[in-house]
Amino acid sequence: MLGQWHIGKVQNPILDNDFPLVFAVQEIFGYKTHSCRKALCIAGYILSCGALLLLFYWKPEWDVWANCIRCSLEEADVVLLRTTDEFRIYSRKNVSWISVSALIKSRSDYPATAEEDSVFSKAIMKPSLQVKSIQVQKIRYVWNIYAKQFQKVGALEDHHTCSAIHAKFGSGLTCNEQNVRRVICGPNTIDVPVIPIWKLLIKEVLNPFYVFQLFSVCLWFAEDYMEYATAIIVMSLLSIFLTVYDLRQVRHLTFFHKEDLFLMSGRGFQELESHHLVPGDMLVLKEGKTLLPCDAILISGQCIVNESMLTGESIPVTKTHLPQADNFKPWRMHCAEDYKKHVLFCGTEVMQTKADDRGVVKAVVLRTGFSTAKGDLVRSILYPKPMNFKLYRDALRFLMCLIAFAAIGMIYTVCVFAINGEEAGEVVKKALDVITIAVPPALPAALTTGIIYTQRRLKKKGIFCISPQRINMCGQLNLICFDKTGTLTEDGLDLWGLLPSERNCFQDIHSFSSDCSLPWGPVFRAMVVCHSLIVWEGKIQGDPLDVKMFEATNWVIDDSSGHQIEGQGSTHATVVRPGPKASRAPVKGVIIIHQFPFSSALQRMSVIAQEIDGEQQVFTKGAPEIIAILCRPETVPSNFESKLLLYTAKGFRVIGLACKSLQPGKQSTNLTREEVESDLTFLGLLIMENRLKRETRPVLEELSAARIRSVMVTGDNIQTAVTVAKNAGMISPTNRVILVEANKIPGSFSASLTWKPLEESKSEDYGSLTERRIRLALGSGQYHFAMCGKSYQIVAQHFRPLLPKLLLNGTVFARMSPGQKSSLVEEFQKLDAEEECDFQALKVAHAGISLSEQEASVASPFTSRTSSIACVPELIREGRAALVTSFCMFKYMALYSTIQYLGVLLLYWQLNSFGNYQFLFQDLAITTVIGVTMSFTGAYPKLVPYRPPSQLISPPLLLSVVLNILFSLSMQIFGFVVVQEQPWYSKSDIHSACPSVNNHMENSSSISSPGLHGMRDGADGQTDNGYKSYENTTVWLLSTINCLIVALVFSKGKPFRQPIYTNYMFILVLIGQLGICLFLVFADIDDLYSRMDLVCTPTTWRISMVIMLAVTLAVSFLVEEAVIENRPLWLLLKKTFRYHSKSHYKRLQRALEQDSAWPPLNETFFSDSVAISVEGNMGGHSNPTFDSSEDAL
Repeated sequence: MLGQWHIGKVQNPILDNDFPLVFAVQEIFGYKTHSCRKALCIAGYILSCGALLLLFYWKPEWDVWANCIRCSLEEADVVLLRTTDEFRIYSRKNVSWISVSALIKSRSDYPATAEEDSVFSKAIMKPSLQVKSIQVQKIRYVWNIYAKQFQKVGALEDHHTCSAIHAKFGSGLTCNEQNVRRVICGPNTIDVPVIPIWKLLIKEVLNPFYVFQLFSVCLWFAEDYMEYATAIIVMSLLSIFLTVYDLRQVRHLTFFHKEDLFLMSGRGFQELESHHLVPGDMLVLKEGKTLLPCDAILISGQCIVNESMLTGESIPVTKTHLPQADNFKPWRMHCAEDYKKHVLFCGTEVMQTKADDRGVVKAVVLRTGFSTAKGDLVRSILYPKPMNFKLYRDALRFLMCLIAFAAIGMIYTVCVFAINGEEAGEVVKKALDVITIAVPPALPAALTTGIIYTQRRLKKKGIFCISPQRINMCGQLNLICFDKTGTLTEDGLDLWGLLPSERNCFQDIHSFSSDCSLPWGPVFRAMVVCHSLIVWEGKIQGDPLDVKMFEATNWVIDDSSGHQIEGQGSTHATVVRPGPKASRAPVKGVIIIHQFPFSSALQRMSVIAQEIDGEQQVFTKGAPEIIAILCRPETVPSNFESKLLLYTAKGFRVIGLACKSLQPGKQSTNLTREEVESDLTFLGLLIMENRLKRETRPVLEELSAARIRSVMVTGDNIQTAVTVAKNAGMISPTNRVILVEANKIPGSFSASLTWKPLEESKSEDYGSLTERRIRLALGSGQYHFAMCGKSYQIVAQHFRPLLPKLLLNGTVFARMSPGQKSSLVEEFQKLDAEEECDFQALKVAHAGISLSEQEASVASPFTSRTSSIACVPELIREGRAALVTSFCMFKYMALYSTIQYLGVLLLYWQLNSFGNYQFLFQDLAITTVIGVTMSFTGAYPKLVPYRPPSQLISPPLLLSVVLNILFSLSMQIFGFVVVQEQPWYSKSDIHSACPSVNNHMENSSSISSPGLHGMRDGADGQTDNGYKSYENTTVWLLSTINCLIVALVFSKGKPFRQPIYTNYMFILVLIGQLGICLFLVFADIDDLYSRMDLVCTPTTWRISMVIMLAVTLAVSFLVEEAVIENRPLWLLLKKTFRYHSKSHYKRLQRALEQDSAWPPLNETFFSDSVAISVEGNMGGHSNPTFDSSEDAL
């Protein structure tokens, strides 16, 4: 499950968790160590020479089951955790005890006020004054003795109300409370220690595959096969050094900046280092830049924060203080989705602080260490969720097949050598050697080379990746979710016009392209003050929309402090004044007293402003339809909706403006947002031109041609979004758009769902014609659904069965909140469609791209420095190439090991084998070099309208491997048998074929013994070590060149990779290797042949071997191109055998194509009275950077 992480008892899963995106749900089981069982296990470790201990290391659940007995969590000293996803991964955690007796023994009245209902007081056991805890993925959990469950510490509890946070923590914690929390929570650090090389070495060696590699290396050293054993060791060490490098990169990304901070406690202010902070501490933020070392709730003043480290967006964000609301709702529930407007997140930079009438800017520490937003993202890198990708699962299955294949060879080896009376030790050594031949030790390294090279190519193109395993997944993407503003369209919007409203009527439109300036009035005042801009380093910074709007007024921002505001004393406020180029205004300036920042949930922002020596006023701007609802009806023009439709249908971004005057003498800082944003006067519409980026349309056309679906997910108006989608090419001019509107029925628990065509300009004349055109489009499947966030949420609640059908043709999703965006991506994933999104759904998507100037952003797996979507097809191209490369490498490594395995088994029949240098030449000079260079082939520049296969266990790939194994086996057996039929062949005289061989060679060479005195034994180059034979020479030369043949045949070019001849390094390597092999075939150099354990054969036989190889190449290449890569043939076979895809969305698509009543048009559905509660899910799917709630185990 991607959506949540929680740990609870198996019978009773407890609470939703903190980090909903990255970590799987876990179940917890309690165990108690049993002394007798432990003693038996220790005996087993000794008797098995550590093999049992190694098995328990791989299978921690077996370790717990063998050493412990099941008990309740309260009694447990060991807990077993199990994820509830498809992987069901177990992990063991020991229960530890934290003593707090030294801190509270002198305090008989402990806990204090702030601690009475906290988890800290509920975790301390009496009278021992100890706390029971476990640590899971850097997060500490303590045992709540009242709730009988483990609960997370390091975070302030969520049950506190707004007023309780101000009252309990407003004056800080006492010194004793701080000390107790410090001991229980641990230090406030996000420390990623660099693992020492010796530890990494042990960890690598204990990996199941590296254990096999270690076994192989030890066996090879025992057989004096030192060269390749040394090469494997060097490759493993290189892998370890790369791991160390990656960890150092993560450490650099997560470097924790320690700062001295002012804290307010019972004894007043104190200064201490940030790693001493605990949840509940009161921070005092000083003026100037501050890098936040924790998550904190702002309770007084205002801050401007740079959150680019977490979001990838460098726009300054305004944070306001938590209101002192006197109600019983928990503070997060009271603030709803706006709660993050009051939270300062760890790792972000406070650029500016503004004190209010209380004098200082204060914040309560909310979360510390790895419990913070930054800590959560760091943990997502340290503990990535396993990728359920078919390639990796199939690779393991194929590996198991190779091991089974090797087991058959072992049985054959034992039988052959035992019958011939070989010594038991030699038989065992030869049998074990078969496994190291059948299962290639370099397989994992070979599979990752393609990803490494792809990552390097992406980096050169400005695309950075913090999750390389997702690159292969990009090759399978078939649906892309795009944000609109800044992604499809330009970041900056150009002001097009202003449509003012007076006395319930729209006035003449003011065009900003004309030279005439905007006259002074309420609309002008709204443009001057209704923003969250700041001046930073001499430059105005903030939302591009706000910047454009403010610059059009020609006013300037005076950010100096200490402005006197009537009734509020001296406070730090922003003042805007007329600039040198501004039109004449009757005021010296306007003071922005208080801000209610923009909320994606509310779709608006407001400010309280006051003209110098004038009255206070409220100015609000936001989504026009929302602003109209907040205004007094008599101030909203009657043609409001038609005017809004007119401009949004043309693709303009339209902003509504409103204002009202405040009663004199009323304290503005005590007003709630609801009070401020009510009974407003409608001022007009600000119309902005939202231009498409130059690259948008070509990229979307390229994706469409490749049958990759594009979806727009935006916070903008639905009509604007549809127009942009049409202009961008997401929606064809001939296709129809159906607006899906869902509304809750007042006074009941049911809802209605209406389907109606979205037409830009209806007229009575051709209404029937339009209806016919729509029906024609619907009949051919050329239609798109568009819906807003509110409708999406109601459909998810009340019309759940219809949601997959809507998503199948849903193209535009407007007015979507961040939580709804993430939820939408997950719903698409349930349709078996891989997605990518460029917003807060980045961590949920299979492949998220952040468009950011930073080299790497922890907000998403991929970060592109180019600010356009041109990176999307590039990433898909490279992902497809990497995926195909992985298949090619896997097939090659499987064939190479099988070819060598078959050759050795053939020679075993005569108690012979390959020589030491023969193995070395095949393993090192051929396979290792090919493995390194085969992956250099780049991605094909054109995206084809189909994807590469995603699994190894597919008919074409299996057929390719099986047929090439049969070709190799046939050729080797043919050569092995036919060489024995040659007239010059002699089993006892290895020089019978070449009578001209030097006499000293004949004298010094002993007659070939039928017995094999040890595989791969070290041997003098001038003596016969038992390997030399005509069969050995024939089989080795055929198998060696056969490895080159399969490398060439499997090196696919088009349609996913560039033609093989563009990989110059690989071609040069193949030509060089082929030249050396042919030289070995035709050369008659005694010293070389003796060193390579080859014997001289007649030239006619050498030519015969070349002909065999040529025939094998021709047949293999022909089968690969005419059968394996023949896509029309496989489609015909699928059609003949009526094979259909089993994926959910394909089945749904087929069902809807046959449903004549779908889609409904001009119809309304009503739901049952029972609704599915998904309110929690909508929030639960949000980005973990901004979402956190209390976690229980």
